[in-house]
Amino acid sequence: MAHLPVLADEVTFLLRPRRGGWVVDGTIGMGGHAERLLEAGGTGTRLLGLDADPEALARAGQRLARFGERVTLRHGSFREIGGHAREAGIGPAATVLLDLGLSSYQLDASGRGFTFQKDEPLDMRFDPTRGRTAAELLAELPEAEIASVLFEYGGERHARRIARRIVERRRQSPLMVTGDLVDAVKRGVPRAAWSSRTHVATRTFQALRMAVNEEPQALAEALEAAPALLAPGGRLGIISFHSGEDRAVKRAFRALRTGGFAELEPSPVGPSRDEVGVNPRARSAKLRVLERLEAA
Repeated sequence: MAHLPVLADEVTFLLRPRRGGWVVDGTIGMGGHAERLLEAGGTGTRLLGLDADPEALARAGQRLARFGERVTLRHGSFREIGGHAREAGIGPAATVLLDLGLSSYQLDASGRGFTFQKDEPLDMRFDPTRGRTAAELLAELPEAEIASVLFEYGGERHARRIARRIVERRRQSPLMVTGDLVDAVKRGVPRAAWSSRTHVATRTFQALRMAVNEEPQALAEALEAAPALLAPGGRLGIISFHSGEDRAVKRAFRALRTGGFAELEPSPVGPSRDEVGVNPRARSAKLRVLERLEAA
């Protein structure tokens, strides 16, 4: 399956290991960024790749097989990045990367309901072996909590109206597939408020996916652990795709400025017009990079 890692040139230039060492990719996905960093770092570079999605991890393994023993892959969430690094026997890392977006595989072929373009089961879990599905959340959460999720995680202005429609719908029958959720959203958002640029259900799907996978909590935990993995001169890069994630990264990076770290400028880095033309999914990507200052 074709997969285009976002900001690949920028990630390679800003995060490539200068003197070999460990690269820790906490969201390896299909392995696109990892491949570029291993190539740029040379034979002295080794990689620890994590992903909550076991199928994505297997696909990354196929892509990176040519690097042999230089690659170590583990099934797990980036929220536990410090523990996974310790278990793998990794010392200070030259590079740590987190790409907070969905892979092409997850959107187009996983069949887990990440997209409203197909009628799929409402699952939305990155790791299908654990946690509650989106269908289960929609069946269990009170109306007020559904509205809160849609507003806080998706910035959905019509969150209360959509939540009301979801509850009305589930009284008749459970919401089991993506089409059920899209129908509830369309009934909740006034037709005059539908955007011509984005699908009316975009914010709802984003918010529900974030709730299912506890993404804000996972990011907060990773932002505490990841900087500590860096060697002097090492760099942490985080690619976010919406304003809430970017604000969290921005605040965390700025708080670390007095603790021996510096944020690279200009920051954040966005995609070029050419990249967006080839890969429209990259349009909202923002890369921030934090560097651990060299030891005195």
